[in-house]
Amino acid sequence: MDLVVLHVTVADDKGQFVPGLAEDDFRVTEDKIEQKISFFSSQDIPVTMGLVIDSSGSMKEKRDQVDAAAMTFVKTSNPQDEEFLVDFNDEFYLDTEGDFTNDRDKIEAQLASINQGGSTAFYDAIIASLEHLKKGHKDKRVLLVVTDGEDDASRKTFEDAIRAAQQSDATIYPIGVFSEDDRKNDKKGVRTATRVLKQLAEATGGEAYFPADLAQVVPICEQVAQEIRNQYTIGYYPSNTKKDGTFRSIQVQLTSPKGYGKLSVRTRSGYYAQQAPSNADSQPADENVNVAGM
Repeated sequence: MDLVVLHVTVADDKGQFVPGLAEDDFRVTEDKIEQKISFFSSQDIPVTMGLVIDSSGSMKEKRDQVDAAAMTFVKTSNPQDEEFLVDFNDEFYLDTEGDFTNDRDKIEAQLASINQGGSTAFYDAIIASLEHLKKGHKDKRVLLVVTDGEDDASRKTFEDAIRAAQQSDATIYPIGVFSEDDRKNDKKGVRTATRVLKQLAEATGGEAYFPADLAQVVPICEQVAQEIRNQYTIGYYPSNTKKDGTFRSIQVQLTSPKGYGKLSVRTRSGYYAQQAPSNADSQPADENVNVAGM
C-alpha cells in the first residue's frame, strides 16, 4: 500500500495553533488499529491550492469583500505556493491562464474579471477542482471555497462530491457567506448549504466557516492561511494491505503532551483504499473529467 499522508491541525482551547509537538506526541489509528508512523514533519511546506468562488447572481453584492478575502488568503500563504482560480454559476470555469500560477497580481486580475449571474453548480465545481488539483506539483493540496447558496444546477450529486473529496488528498475550507436576507428568505436552502459545507470540511480535515457579516471574511481567510502553514504532516503505511477499494476511517490522537492544557486535533476522517485494477480497469477510459474552460 502507498504511504497515507495526513495534514494535522492542533489547537489549544483558545483556538491558537500549537507548535513544538514531536512524533511521539501523536497516535494514529486506522479502523481502530494503531499504525506505525513512518514520516513526521512540522515544517511550513508549499501547497497547491485552488480558490473556488461562487459567481452566481446572488453573490453580486458580496464580491468586493469576497475578492479582498481571497487575496488576503493568497498573500498570507507560503510564497512558494501554486494557485488556480475556479468560478462557478450554472457552469464552472478555470480562470487561470495555464494550470497554475504563483503570480499574485494575475490572481487579483482574474478575480476582478469574473462575471456574475446564473444559478449554483456547486457540486460540479468541487469535483472538477479536486480533479484539477491532481495536476499540482506540491505534496500538500487545499481548496478554499466561498459560496452563499444551495446547489441548484449541478449534474453531479452531493454524494458524488463527498466521495470525490474522500478519494482526494485535498483539505477543503468552505466559507458560507449568507446574508441576513438569505437566512430570512431561504432558511431551508441555508440549512442545506450549511450541512453540505460542514460535511465537506469534516471529510477532508478542513473547517467550515459561517461569518455573521462580510467584514469577518477577510480575517477568516487569514486564519485559514495561517493554519495551513502551521500543520503537522504525518505519514504511515497501512497495516491493512488489501487493495479492495473500501473506506478506511482514521483517527489521530495526542498522547497527553504536558504543559499545553486542553488541545484539539483535526485531520481527514478517512480515505478509500486503492483498488486493484480489473481487466476492464486496465483499458483506456472513454472520457476524462476536465475543468471547463481549459
